[in-house]
Amino acid sequence: MARGVARAQAGASKQPTGTAPPTAGPEAGSGEAVGPLERGLDVLRVMAHSAEAVRPGDMVRATGLARSAVDRIAATLVHLGYLRAEGRDLVLAPRLMEFGNAYLDASGLSRALRPSLERLPRTLDESVSAIVLDGCDARIVGTAVPPGRVIPLGFRVGDLLPSERCAAGAVLATGWDQPTHEAWRARRAADPLDARFPAVPTRPTAPRPERTEADFASWTTAAAANGWALDDQLVAPGLVALAVPVRDPDGRPVCAISVLAHTSRHSADDLRAHALTEMNRAAQDIADALYGTSHPLPAAPPPAAPAYADAKPELGPSFLQALARGLAVLTALGGQRGGLTLAEAAEAAGLSYQSARRNLLTLSELSYVEQHERRFLPGPRVLELGYARLSTLTLADIARPHLADLVARVRESASLAVLDGAEVRYVARVATGQITSARITPGTRLPAYATSMGRVLLADLPRAQWPERIRSLRPQALTPHTLTSPEALTAAFAHAADDGFALVEQELEAGLRSLAVPVRDRSGRAVAALNVAMHAGPESPEQTRDTMLSALRACAARVEADLALASAHAPVETG
Repeated sequence: MARGVARAQAGASKQPTGTAPPTAGPEAGSGEAVGPLERGLDVLRVMAHSAEAVRPGDMVRATGLARSAVDRIAATLVHLGYLRAEGRDLVLAPRLMEFGNAYLDASGLSRALRPSLERLPRTLDESVSAIVLDGCDARIVGTAVPPGRVIPLGFRVGDLLPSERCAAGAVLATGWDQPTHEAWRARRAADPLDARFPAVPTRPTAPRPERTEADFASWTTAAAANGWALDDQLVAPGLVALAVPVRDPDGRPVCAISVLAHTSRHSADDLRAHALTEMNRAAQDIADALYGTSHPLPAAPPPAAPAYADAKPELGPSFLQALARGLAVLTALGGQRGGLTLAEAAEAAGLSYQSARRNLLTLSELSYVEQHERRFLPGPRVLELGYARLSTLTLADIARPHLADLVARVRESASLAVLDGAEVRYVARVATGQITSARITPGTRLPAYATSMGRVLLADLPRAQWPERIRSLRPQALTPHTLTSPEALTAAFAHAADDGFALVEQELEAGLRSLAVPVRDRSGRAVAALNVAMHAGPESPEQTRDTMLSALRACAARVEADLALASAHAPVETG
Protein backbone atom coordinates (compact mmCIF):
# COMPACT_ATOMS: atom_id res chain seq x y z
CA MET A 1 0.00 0.00 0.00
CA ALA A 2 2.80 2.42 0.85
CA ARG A 3 4.32 1.76 -2.56
CA GLY A 4 1.08 2.75 -4.28
CA VAL A 5 0.84 5.97 -2.29
CA ALA A 6 4.47 6.80 -2.99
CA ARG A 7 3.80 6.51 -6.72
CA ALA A 8 0.74 8.68 -6.25
CA GLN A 9 2.85 11.36 -4.57
CA ALA A 10 5.17 11.43 -7.57
CA GLY A 11 2.25 12.03 -9.93
CA ALA A 12 -0.08 14.24 -7.87
CA SER A 13 1.54 17.44 -6.70
CA LYS A 14 -0.59 20.09 -5.03
CA GLN A 15 -0.50 22.38 -8.06
CA PRO A 16 0.12 20.44 -11.27
CA THR A 17 3.62 21.14 -12.50
CA GLY A 18 4.10 23.61 -15.29
CA THR A 19 0.57 24.99 -15.64
CA ALA A 20 -0.69 28.52 -15.55
CA PRO A 21 -4.19 28.87 -14.05
CA PRO A 22 -6.76 30.73 -16.13
CA THR A 23 -8.41 33.92 -15.03
CA ALA A 24 -11.30 33.31 -12.65
CA GLY A 25 -13.35 36.40 -13.25
CA PRO A 26 -13.66 39.41 -10.96
CA GLU A 27 -10.79 39.91 -8.52
CA ALA A 28 -9.02 36.79 -9.70
CA GLY A 29 -6.01 37.52 -7.56
CA SER A 30 -7.89 38.26 -4.36
CA GLY A 31 -6.74 35.07 -2.64
CA GLU A 32 -10.23 33.84 -1.75
CA ALA A 33 -9.24 30.20 -2.27
CA VAL A 34 -11.48 27.73 -0.44
CA GLY A 35 -8.99 25.67 1.60
CA PRO A 36 -11.12 22.55 2.18
CA LEU A 37 -11.88 22.31 -1.54
CA GLU A 38 -8.20 22.48 -2.45
CA ARG A 39 -7.29 19.91 0.20
CA GLY A 40 -10.14 17.65 -0.89
CA LEU A 41 -8.87 17.73 -4.46
CA ASP A 42 -5.39 16.86 -3.13
CA VAL A 43 -6.86 13.74 -1.54
CA LEU A 44 -8.71 12.77 -4.71
CA ARG A 45 -5.53 13.17 -6.77
CA VAL A 46 -3.59 10.90 -4.45
CA MET A 47 -6.40 8.36 -4.55
CA ALA A 48 -6.55 8.50 -8.35
CA HIS A 49 -2.82 7.95 -8.77
CA SER A 50 -2.47 5.19 -6.16
CA ALA A 51 -2.30 1.67 -7.51
CA GLU A 52 -4.00 0.32 -4.38
CA ALA A 53 -6.63 1.18 -1.83
CA VAL A 54 -5.42 3.86 0.56
CA ARG A 55 -5.77 4.13 4.31
CA PRO A 56 -6.11 7.48 6.08
CA GLY A 57 -2.66 7.10 7.66
CA ASP A 58 -1.09 6.66 4.22
CA MET A 59 -3.03 9.70 3.02
CA VAL A 60 -1.54 11.78 5.85
CA ARG A 61 1.96 10.88 4.67
CA ALA A 62 1.13 11.45 1.01
CA THR A 63 -0.51 14.86 1.42
CA GLY A 64 1.16 16.29 4.51
CA LEU A 65 -2.26 17.03 5.97
CA ALA A 66 -3.13 16.46 9.61
CA ARG A 67 -4.93 13.22 10.41
CA SER A 68 -7.99 15.14 11.60
CA ALA A 69 -8.17 16.97 8.25
CA VAL A 70 -7.83 13.72 6.31
CA ASP A 71 -10.56 12.08 8.38
CA ARG A 72 -12.98 14.97 7.77
CA ILE A 73 -12.19 15.08 4.04
CA ALA A 74 -12.59 11.32 3.73
CA ALA A 75 -15.89 11.36 5.66
CA THR A 76 -17.23 14.09 3.39
CA LEU A 77 -16.13 12.37 0.17
CA VAL A 78 -17.57 9.04 1.33
CA HIS A 79 -20.87 10.72 2.24
CA LEU A 80 -20.99 12.40 -1.19
CA GLY A 81 -20.32 9.05 -2.88
CA TYR A 82 -16.97 9.93 -4.47
CA LEU A 83 -15.04 7.50 -2.29
CA ARG A 84 -16.08 4.23 -0.73
CA ALA A 85 -14.94 2.94 2.66
CA GLU A 86 -14.07 -0.75 2.71
CA GLY A 87 -13.07 -1.48 6.26
CA ARG A 88 -10.18 0.88 6.95
CA ASP A 89 -9.41 1.32 3.24
CA LEU A 90 -10.62 4.08 0.93
CA VAL A 91 -11.32 3.28 -2.74
CA LEU A 92 -12.58 5.31 -5.68
CA ALA A 93 -16.31 5.14 -6.40
CA PRO A 94 -17.91 5.49 -9.87
CA ARG A 95 -19.62 8.73 -8.90
CA LEU A 96 -16.21 10.37 -9.14
CA MET A 97 -16.67 10.17 -12.93
CA GLU A 98 -19.16 13.05 -12.62
CA PHE A 99 -16.34 15.55 -12.97
CA GLY A 100 -14.89 14.03 -16.14
CA ASN A 101 -18.39 13.64 -17.57
CA ALA A 102 -19.04 17.32 -16.83
CA TYR A 103 -15.99 18.26 -18.92
CA LEU A 104 -16.93 15.97 -21.80
CA ASP A 105 -20.51 17.30 -21.79
CA ALA A 106 -19.69 21.00 -21.46
CA SER A 107 -16.90 20.94 -24.06
CA GLY A 108 -19.10 19.20 -26.63
CA LEU A 109 -16.14 16.99 -27.50
CA SER A 110 -17.71 13.65 -26.71
CA ARG A 111 -20.68 14.12 -29.05
CA ALA A 112 -18.50 15.61 -31.77
CA LEU A 113 -15.98 12.79 -31.56
CA ARG A 114 -18.38 9.86 -31.36
CA PRO A 115 -19.12 9.29 -35.08
CA SER A 116 -15.45 9.39 -36.05
CA LEU A 117 -14.35 7.23 -33.13
CA GLU A 118 -16.95 4.65 -34.13
CA ARG A 119 -15.96 4.71 -37.81
CA LEU A 120 -12.17 5.02 -37.83
CA PRO A 121 -11.23 1.81 -35.96
CA ARG A 122 -13.38 -0.20 -38.35
CA THR A 123 -11.99 1.56 -41.41
CA LEU A 124 -8.36 1.51 -40.34
CA ASP A 125 -8.44 -1.65 -38.20
CA GLU A 126 -6.33 0.13 -35.60
CA SER A 127 -6.91 1.86 -32.26
CA VAL A 128 -7.77 5.56 -32.34
CA SER A 129 -7.60 8.26 -29.66
CA ALA A 130 -8.70 11.86 -29.32
CA ILE A 131 -6.28 14.04 -27.37
CA VAL A 132 -6.35 17.63 -26.10
CA LEU A 133 -3.82 19.96 -24.55
CA ASP A 134 -3.80 19.97 -20.74
CA GLY A 135 -1.32 22.59 -19.60
CA CYS A 136 1.76 21.62 -21.58
CA ASP A 137 0.94 17.95 -22.03
CA ALA A 138 -1.55 15.74 -23.84
CA ARG A 139 -4.71 14.36 -22.20
CA ILE A 140 -6.68 11.47 -23.74
CA VAL A 141 -10.37 12.44 -24.04
CA GLY A 142 -11.71 9.66 -26.27
CA THR A 143 -10.68 6.18 -27.38
CA ALA A 144 -11.94 3.42 -29.66
CA VAL A 145 -10.54 0.04 -30.65
CA PRO A 146 -11.25 -2.25 -33.62
CA PRO A 147 -14.03 -4.76 -32.95
CA GLY A 148 -12.85 -8.26 -32.19
CA ARG A 149 -9.21 -7.38 -31.52
CA VAL A 150 -7.88 -9.78 -28.87
CA ILE A 151 -5.17 -7.43 -27.58
CA PRO A 152 -6.23 -3.89 -28.51
CA LEU A 153 -3.67 -1.11 -28.23
CA GLY A 154 -4.34 2.27 -26.77
CA PHE A 155 -4.71 4.37 -23.67
CA ARG A 156 -7.58 5.14 -21.33
CA VAL A 157 -9.70 8.27 -21.30
CA GLY A 158 -8.02 10.51 -18.75
CA ASP A 159 -4.45 9.28 -19.28
CA LEU A 160 -1.81 12.02 -19.54
CA LEU A 161 1.09 11.76 -22.02
CA PRO A 162 4.27 13.85 -22.29
CA SER A 163 3.87 16.10 -25.31
CA GLU A 164 7.39 15.38 -26.53
CA ARG A 165 6.72 11.63 -26.62
CA CYS A 166 3.54 11.44 -28.70
CA ALA A 167 2.52 12.54 -32.18
CA ALA A 168 -0.56 14.29 -30.79
CA GLY A 169 1.69 16.35 -28.52
CA ALA A 170 3.71 17.56 -31.51
CA VAL A 171 0.53 18.52 -33.37
CA LEU A 172 -0.92 20.38 -30.39
CA ALA A 173 2.40 22.11 -29.66
CA THR A 174 2.17 23.95 -32.98
CA GLY A 175 -0.31 26.24 -31.22
CA TRP A 176 1.67 26.80 -28.00
CA ASP A 177 2.30 30.29 -26.68
CA GLN A 178 5.45 31.32 -24.84
CA PRO A 179 4.11 30.62 -21.32
CA THR A 180 3.23 27.07 -22.35
CA HIS A 181 6.75 26.56 -23.71
CA GLU A 182 8.17 27.81 -20.41
CA ALA A 183 5.83 25.55 -18.45
CA TRP A 184 6.97 22.60 -20.56
CA ARG A 185 10.63 23.36 -19.87
CA ALA A 186 9.89 23.56 -16.15
CA ARG A 187 8.05 20.25 -16.21
CA ARG A 188 10.89 18.56 -18.08
CA ALA A 189 13.41 19.87 -15.57
CA ALA A 190 11.31 18.71 -12.62
CA ASP A 191 10.55 15.27 -14.08
CA PRO A 192 13.25 14.26 -16.61
CA LEU A 193 12.33 10.55 -16.37
CA ASP A 194 8.57 11.09 -16.93
CA ALA A 195 7.76 9.51 -13.57
CA ARG A 196 4.49 11.45 -13.28
CA PHE A 197 3.13 9.81 -16.43
CA PRO A 198 2.05 6.28 -15.43
CA ALA A 199 0.53 5.65 -18.89
CA VAL A 200 3.97 5.57 -20.56
CA PRO A 201 7.19 3.72 -19.70
CA THR A 202 9.52 5.70 -17.46
CA ARG A 203 12.72 6.77 -19.19
CA PRO A 204 15.77 4.71 -18.13
CA THR A 205 18.01 7.79 -18.17
CA ALA A 206 17.37 11.50 -18.38
CA PRO A 207 18.01 12.96 -21.85
CA ARG A 208 19.93 16.18 -22.21
CA PRO A 209 17.48 19.11 -21.96
CA GLU A 210 18.98 20.93 -24.93
CA ARG A 211 18.72 17.79 -27.09
CA THR A 212 15.09 17.22 -26.08
CA GLU A 213 14.19 20.83 -26.84
CA ALA A 214 15.92 20.80 -30.22
CA ASP A 215 14.32 17.50 -31.23
CA PHE A 216 10.85 18.64 -30.13
CA ALA A 217 11.21 21.98 -31.89
CA SER A 218 12.16 20.20 -35.11
CA TRP A 219 9.24 17.79 -34.72
CA THR A 220 6.66 20.53 -34.14
CA THR A 221 8.02 22.59 -37.05
CA ALA A 222 7.56 19.60 -39.34
CA ALA A 223 4.06 18.99 -37.91
CA ALA A 224 3.08 22.59 -38.62
CA ALA A 225 4.38 22.36 -42.19
CA ASN A 226 2.90 18.92 -42.95
CA GLY A 227 -0.36 19.10 -41.05
CA TRP A 228 0.42 15.78 -39.34
CA ALA A 229 3.01 14.18 -37.05
CA LEU A 230 4.45 10.67 -36.79
CA ASP A 231 5.61 9.01 -33.57
CA ASP A 232 8.04 6.19 -34.30
CA GLN A 233 8.34 4.31 -30.96
CA LEU A 234 8.69 7.40 -28.77
CA VAL A 235 5.61 6.82 -26.63
CA ALA A 236 6.57 3.16 -26.11
CA PRO A 237 8.84 0.60 -27.82
CA GLY A 238 7.12 -1.23 -30.65
CA LEU A 239 4.37 1.35 -31.17
CA VAL A 240 3.93 3.89 -33.96
CA ALA A 241 1.32 6.64 -34.17
CA LEU A 242 0.00 9.21 -36.64
CA ALA A 243 -1.77 12.35 -35.43
CA VAL A 244 -3.64 15.10 -37.26
CA PRO A 245 -5.10 18.31 -35.80
CA VAL A 246 -8.72 19.33 -35.35
CA ARG A 247 -8.73 23.10 -35.83
CA ASP A 248 -11.02 25.85 -34.61
CA PRO A 249 -12.29 28.55 -37.04
CA ASP A 250 -9.10 30.56 -36.44
CA GLY A 251 -6.91 27.63 -37.43
CA ARG A 252 -5.68 26.77 -33.93
CA PRO A 253 -5.33 23.07 -33.03
CA VAL A 254 -7.88 22.33 -30.31
CA CYS A 255 -7.69 18.55 -30.46
CA ALA A 256 -5.68 15.83 -32.17
CA ILE A 257 -6.87 12.53 -33.61
CA SER A 258 -4.24 9.82 -33.30
CA VAL A 259 -4.09 6.27 -34.67
CA LEU A 260 -1.83 3.80 -32.88
CA ALA A 261 -0.37 0.61 -34.37
CA HIS A 262 2.23 -2.02 -33.53
CA THR A 263 5.38 -2.14 -35.60
CA SER A 264 4.55 -5.75 -36.52
CA ARG A 265 1.58 -4.35 -38.49
CA HIS A 266 2.86 -1.00 -39.80
CA SER A 267 6.04 1.01 -40.00
CA ALA A 268 5.57 4.72 -39.33
CA ASP A 269 5.59 5.57 -43.05
CA ASP A 270 3.23 2.68 -43.84
CA LEU A 271 0.82 3.91 -41.18
CA ARG A 272 0.82 7.40 -42.68
CA ALA A 273 0.08 6.03 -46.14
CA HIS A 274 -2.63 3.77 -44.74
CA ALA A 275 -4.42 6.24 -42.46
CA LEU A 276 -3.74 9.88 -43.35
CA THR A 277 -6.63 10.43 -45.78
CA GLU A 278 -9.22 8.96 -43.41
CA MET A 279 -7.72 10.81 -40.44
CA ASN A 280 -7.93 14.16 -42.21
CA ARG A 281 -11.52 13.46 -43.15
CA ALA A 282 -12.34 12.64 -39.54
CA ALA A 283 -10.63 15.80 -38.29
CA GLN A 284 -12.74 17.91 -40.62
CA ASP A 285 -15.93 16.11 -39.58
CA ILE A 286 -15.13 16.77 -35.92
CA ALA A 287 -14.37 20.44 -36.56
CA ASP A 288 -17.66 20.78 -38.44
CA ALA A 289 -19.52 19.19 -35.53
CA LEU A 290 -17.82 21.46 -33.00
CA TYR A 291 -18.02 24.74 -34.89
CA GLY A 292 -20.45 24.28 -37.80
CA THR A 293 -23.90 25.87 -37.76
CA SER A 294 -25.78 23.50 -40.07
CA HIS A 295 -25.99 20.71 -37.46
CA PRO A 296 -25.38 22.27 -34.04
CA LEU A 297 -24.83 19.88 -31.18
CA PRO A 298 -27.61 19.74 -28.60
CA ALA A 299 -26.92 20.95 -25.12
CA ALA A 300 -25.71 18.34 -22.70
CA PRO A 301 -28.38 16.94 -20.40
CA PRO A 302 -28.49 18.27 -16.84
CA PRO A 303 -25.97 16.55 -14.58
CA ALA A 304 -27.23 13.52 -12.70
CA ALA A 305 -25.99 14.88 -9.38
CA PRO A 306 -28.46 16.84 -7.27
CA ALA A 307 -27.72 20.39 -6.23
CA TYR A 308 -25.75 20.87 -3.04
CA ALA A 309 -27.48 19.43 0.01
CA ASP A 310 -26.21 20.35 3.46
CA ALA A 311 -25.29 17.23 5.44
CA LYS A 312 -23.98 19.20 8.41
CA PRO A 313 -26.99 18.42 10.61
CA GLU A 314 -26.51 14.70 9.92
CA LEU A 315 -22.72 14.38 10.10
CA GLY A 316 -21.82 17.34 12.31
CA PRO A 317 -18.20 18.59 12.33
CA SER A 318 -16.98 15.73 10.12
CA PHE A 319 -18.84 17.21 7.12
CA LEU A 320 -16.91 19.87 5.21
CA GLN A 321 -19.46 22.20 3.66
CA ALA A 322 -16.85 24.13 1.67
CA LEU A 323 -15.62 20.93 -0.01
CA ALA A 324 -19.13 19.73 -0.83
CA ARG A 325 -20.13 23.13 -2.24
CA GLY A 326 -17.05 23.36 -4.43
CA LEU A 327 -17.59 19.91 -5.90
CA ALA A 328 -21.27 20.74 -6.50
CA VAL A 329 -20.19 23.77 -8.55
CA LEU A 330 -17.74 21.69 -10.58
CA THR A 331 -20.39 19.10 -11.43
CA ALA A 332 -23.01 21.73 -12.26
CA LEU A 333 -20.80 23.23 -14.97
CA GLY A 334 -21.43 20.16 -17.13
CA GLY A 335 -25.13 20.93 -17.40
CA GLN A 336 -24.83 22.89 -20.63
CA ARG A 337 -22.53 22.78 -23.62
CA GLY A 338 -20.20 25.77 -23.47
CA GLY A 339 -20.45 26.00 -19.69
CA LEU A 340 -22.39 28.32 -17.41
CA THR A 341 -22.22 31.93 -16.33
CA LEU A 342 -21.46 32.57 -12.70
CA ALA A 343 -25.13 33.22 -11.94
CA GLU A 344 -26.19 30.06 -13.79
CA ALA A 345 -23.59 28.01 -11.93
CA ALA A 346 -24.85 29.30 -8.60
CA GLU A 347 -28.43 28.43 -9.47
CA ALA A 348 -27.55 24.98 -10.84
CA ALA A 349 -25.47 24.13 -7.77
CA GLY A 350 -28.05 25.49 -5.34
CA LEU A 351 -25.60 28.00 -3.84
CA SER A 352 -25.41 31.72 -3.34
CA TYR A 353 -23.72 33.89 -5.94
CA GLN A 354 -20.80 34.64 -3.62
CA SER A 355 -20.29 31.00 -2.66
CA ALA A 356 -20.29 29.93 -6.31
CA ARG A 357 -17.87 32.73 -7.16
CA ARG A 358 -15.40 31.73 -4.43
CA ASN A 359 -15.45 28.11 -5.54
CA LEU A 360 -15.04 28.98 -9.21
CA LEU A 361 -12.05 31.09 -8.28
CA THR A 362 -10.42 28.19 -6.45
CA LEU A 363 -11.18 25.70 -9.21
CA SER A 364 -9.80 28.11 -11.82
CA GLU A 365 -6.61 28.71 -9.85
CA LEU A 366 -6.12 24.93 -9.70
CA SER A 367 -6.75 24.65 -13.47
CA TYR A 368 -9.84 22.47 -13.07
CA VAL A 369 -12.10 25.16 -14.56
CA GLU A 370 -11.59 27.32 -17.65
CA GLN A 371 -13.25 30.64 -18.43
CA HIS A 372 -14.42 31.45 -21.97
CA GLU A 373 -15.64 35.04 -21.93
CA ARG A 374 -18.43 35.04 -19.31
CA ARG A 375 -18.83 31.27 -19.16
CA PHE A 376 -17.08 28.74 -16.98
CA LEU A 377 -16.65 25.09 -17.85
CA PRO A 378 -14.56 22.20 -16.52
CA GLY A 379 -11.13 21.80 -18.09
CA PRO A 380 -9.54 18.51 -19.19
CA ARG A 381 -7.58 18.40 -15.93
CA VAL A 382 -10.66 17.08 -14.12
CA LEU A 383 -10.05 13.78 -15.94
CA GLU A 384 -7.06 13.21 -13.66
CA LEU A 385 -9.49 12.65 -10.78
CA GLY A 386 -9.74 8.91 -11.27
CA TYR A 387 -11.40 8.88 -14.70
CA ALA A 388 -8.81 6.61 -16.33
CA ARG A 389 -9.10 3.93 -13.67
CA LEU A 390 -12.87 4.11 -13.32
CA SER A 391 -13.45 4.07 -17.09
CA THR A 392 -12.20 0.47 -17.21
CA LEU A 393 -14.79 -0.83 -14.73
CA THR A 394 -17.07 -3.60 -15.93
CA LEU A 395 -20.69 -4.00 -14.88
CA ALA A 396 -19.55 -6.73 -12.48
CA ASP A 397 -17.00 -4.35 -10.92
CA ILE A 398 -19.68 -1.71 -10.50
CA ALA A 399 -22.20 -4.10 -8.98
CA ARG A 400 -19.98 -6.06 -6.60
CA PRO A 401 -19.78 -3.56 -3.70
CA HIS A 402 -23.52 -2.97 -3.90
CA LEU A 403 -24.13 -6.72 -3.80
CA ALA A 404 -21.96 -6.91 -0.69
CA ASP A 405 -24.03 -4.18 0.97
CA LEU A 406 -27.24 -6.00 0.04
CA VAL A 407 -25.99 -9.30 1.46
CA ALA A 408 -25.00 -7.59 4.70
CA ARG A 409 -28.52 -6.20 4.94
CA VAL A 410 -30.69 -9.20 4.00
CA ARG A 411 -28.34 -12.03 5.09
CA GLU A 412 -28.88 -13.94 1.86
CA SER A 413 -26.66 -14.51 -1.18
CA ALA A 414 -26.96 -12.02 -4.05
CA SER A 415 -25.94 -12.29 -7.71
CA LEU A 416 -25.83 -10.39 -10.99
CA ALA A 417 -26.40 -12.17 -14.31
CA VAL A 418 -26.83 -11.35 -18.00
CA LEU A 419 -28.91 -13.08 -20.66
CA ASP A 420 -26.79 -15.25 -22.94
CA GLY A 421 -28.96 -17.02 -25.50
CA ALA A 422 -31.24 -19.44 -23.68
CA GLU A 423 -29.31 -19.12 -20.43
CA VAL A 424 -28.40 -16.62 -17.78
CA ARG A 425 -24.70 -16.26 -17.11
CA TYR A 426 -23.58 -15.13 -13.67
CA VAL A 427 -21.09 -12.25 -13.78
CA ALA A 428 -20.90 -11.30 -10.09
CA ARG A 429 -21.90 -12.95 -6.84
CA VAL A 430 -21.56 -12.34 -3.11
CA ALA A 431 -22.51 -15.35 -1.00
CA THR A 432 -23.38 -15.70 2.64
CA GLY A 433 -21.65 -18.25 4.83
CA GLN A 434 -24.89 -20.05 5.59
CA ILE A 435 -25.03 -23.80 5.18
CA THR A 436 -27.99 -23.40 2.82
CA SER A 437 -26.21 -20.92 0.53
CA ALA A 438 -26.27 -22.03 -3.13
CA ARG A 439 -22.82 -22.88 -4.50
CA ILE A 440 -22.75 -20.69 -7.62
CA THR A 441 -19.77 -18.78 -9.02
CA PRO A 442 -19.32 -16.15 -11.77
CA GLY A 443 -19.43 -17.89 -15.13
CA THR A 444 -22.13 -20.34 -14.04
CA ARG A 445 -24.90 -20.78 -16.64
CA LEU A 446 -28.47 -21.75 -15.83
CA PRO A 447 -31.59 -22.09 -18.01
CA ALA A 448 -33.22 -18.69 -18.26
CA TYR A 449 -36.83 -19.90 -18.22
CA ALA A 450 -36.46 -21.51 -14.75
CA THR A 451 -34.64 -18.67 -12.98
CA SER A 452 -35.89 -15.38 -11.58
CA MET A 453 -33.13 -13.42 -13.30
CA GLY A 454 -33.89 -15.09 -16.61
CA ARG A 455 -37.57 -14.23 -16.23
CA VAL A 456 -37.02 -10.49 -15.76
CA LEU A 457 -34.53 -10.38 -18.64
CA LEU A 458 -36.76 -12.33 -21.01
CA ALA A 459 -39.73 -10.21 -19.95
CA ASP A 460 -37.85 -7.09 -21.09
CA LEU A 461 -37.84 -8.32 -24.68
CA PRO A 462 -40.61 -7.03 -26.98
CA ARG A 463 -43.75 -9.05 -26.28
CA ALA A 464 -44.08 -9.96 -29.93
CA GLN A 465 -40.83 -11.94 -29.56
CA TRP A 466 -41.98 -14.00 -26.58
CA PRO A 467 -43.60 -16.92 -28.48
CA GLU A 468 -40.54 -17.53 -30.64
CA ARG A 469 -38.19 -17.10 -27.69
CA ILE A 470 -40.18 -19.59 -25.58
CA ARG A 471 -39.99 -22.14 -28.41
CA SER A 472 -36.22 -21.64 -28.65
CA LEU A 473 -35.79 -22.16 -24.89
CA ARG A 474 -37.11 -25.75 -25.13
CA PRO A 475 -38.22 -25.75 -21.49
CA GLN A 476 -38.06 -28.99 -19.55
CA ALA A 477 -39.36 -29.90 -16.10
CA LEU A 478 -36.36 -29.62 -13.75
CA THR A 479 -38.58 -30.10 -10.68
CA PRO A 480 -42.30 -30.78 -10.23
CA HIS A 481 -42.77 -27.00 -9.94
CA THR A 482 -41.04 -25.94 -13.20
CA LEU A 483 -43.20 -23.98 -15.63
CA THR A 484 -42.79 -25.42 -19.11
CA SER A 485 -45.94 -24.70 -21.13
CA PRO A 486 -45.92 -21.68 -23.46
CA GLU A 487 -49.06 -20.35 -21.77
CA ALA A 488 -47.59 -20.57 -18.28
CA LEU A 489 -44.28 -19.00 -19.29
CA THR A 490 -46.03 -16.22 -21.21
CA ALA A 491 -48.07 -15.42 -18.11
CA ALA A 492 -44.91 -15.47 -15.97
CA PHE A 493 -43.14 -13.09 -18.36
CA ALA A 494 -46.16 -10.77 -18.31
CA HIS A 495 -46.20 -10.70 -14.51
CA ALA A 496 -42.46 -9.95 -14.43
CA ALA A 497 -42.86 -7.16 -17.01
CA ASP A 498 -45.83 -5.60 -15.24
CA ASP A 499 -44.56 -6.02 -11.66
CA GLY A 500 -40.89 -5.23 -12.27
CA PHE A 501 -39.69 -8.37 -10.50
CA ALA A 502 -39.85 -12.15 -10.71
CA LEU A 503 -40.11 -14.69 -7.90
CA VAL A 504 -39.31 -18.31 -8.76
CA GLU A 505 -40.23 -20.99 -6.24
CA GLN A 506 -38.38 -24.31 -6.51
CA GLU A 507 -38.50 -24.40 -10.32
CA LEU A 508 -34.76 -24.70 -10.86
CA GLU A 509 -34.04 -26.94 -7.90
CA ALA A 510 -36.11 -28.31 -5.05
CA GLY A 511 -35.80 -26.12 -1.97
CA LEU A 512 -34.43 -23.06 -3.83
CA ARG A 513 -36.29 -19.74 -3.95
CA SER A 514 -35.11 -16.70 -5.88
CA LEU A 515 -36.31 -13.10 -6.23
CA ALA A 516 -34.93 -10.87 -9.01
CA VAL A 517 -35.25 -7.36 -10.43
CA PRO A 518 -33.82 -5.90 -13.65
CA VAL A 519 -30.79 -3.60 -13.85
CA ARG A 520 -31.33 -1.04 -16.61
CA ASP A 521 -28.93 1.08 -18.65
CA ARG A 522 -29.32 4.76 -19.53
CA SER A 523 -31.84 3.93 -22.26
CA GLY A 524 -34.04 1.88 -19.92
CA ARG A 525 -33.06 -1.49 -21.38
CA ALA A 526 -32.55 -4.35 -18.93
CA VAL A 527 -28.88 -5.25 -19.40
CA ALA A 528 -28.64 -7.50 -16.35
CA ALA A 529 -30.67 -8.85 -13.47
CA LEU A 530 -29.96 -8.84 -9.75
CA ASN A 531 -31.30 -11.45 -7.36
CA VAL A 532 -31.28 -12.87 -3.88
CA ALA A 533 -31.44 -16.66 -3.55
CA MET A 534 -32.33 -18.60 -0.41
CA HIS A 535 -33.69 -21.82 1.01
CA ALA A 536 -37.44 -22.15 0.56
CA GLY A 537 -38.08 -22.56 4.27
CA PRO A 538 -41.14 -21.98 6.41
CA GLU A 539 -41.53 -18.39 5.21
CA SER A 540 -43.99 -18.09 2.33
CA PRO A 541 -42.94 -16.68 -1.07
CA GLU A 542 -45.14 -13.64 -0.41
CA GLN A 543 -43.35 -12.98 2.87
CA THR A 544 -39.99 -13.19 1.09
CA ARG A 545 -41.22 -10.72 -1.53
CA ASP A 546 -42.47 -8.29 1.13
CA THR A 547 -39.26 -8.60 3.14
CA MET A 548 -36.68 -8.52 0.35
CA LEU A 549 -38.09 -6.59 -2.61
CA SER A 550 -37.50 -3.03 -1.42
CA ALA A 551 -33.86 -3.77 -0.52
CA LEU A 552 -33.34 -5.52 -3.85
CA ARG A 553 -34.79 -2.60 -5.80
CA ALA A 554 -32.71 -0.10 -3.84
CA CYS A 555 -29.57 -2.10 -4.65
CA ALA A 556 -30.49 -2.21 -8.35
CA ALA A 557 -31.07 1.55 -8.34
CA ARG A 558 -27.59 2.15 -6.93
CA VAL A 559 -26.03 -0.12 -9.56
CA GLU A 560 -28.00 1.69 -12.27
CA ALA A 561 -26.84 5.11 -11.02
CA ASP A 562 -23.20 4.05 -11.14
CA LEU A 563 -23.67 2.38 -14.52
CA ALA A 564 -25.20 5.55 -15.93
CA LEU A 565 -22.16 7.56 -14.85
CA ALA A 566 -19.65 4.99 -16.12
CA SER A 567 -21.39 4.60 -19.50
CA ALA A 568 -22.13 8.28 -20.16
CA HIS A 569 -19.42 8.57 -22.84
CA ALA A 570 -18.28 5.01 -23.54
CA PRO A 571 -19.90 1.58 -23.28
CA VAL A 572 -19.35 -0.52 -20.17
CA GLU A 573 -18.53 -4.19 -20.62
CA THR A 574 -21.56 -6.07 -19.30
CA GLY A 575 -20.46 -9.66 -19.91
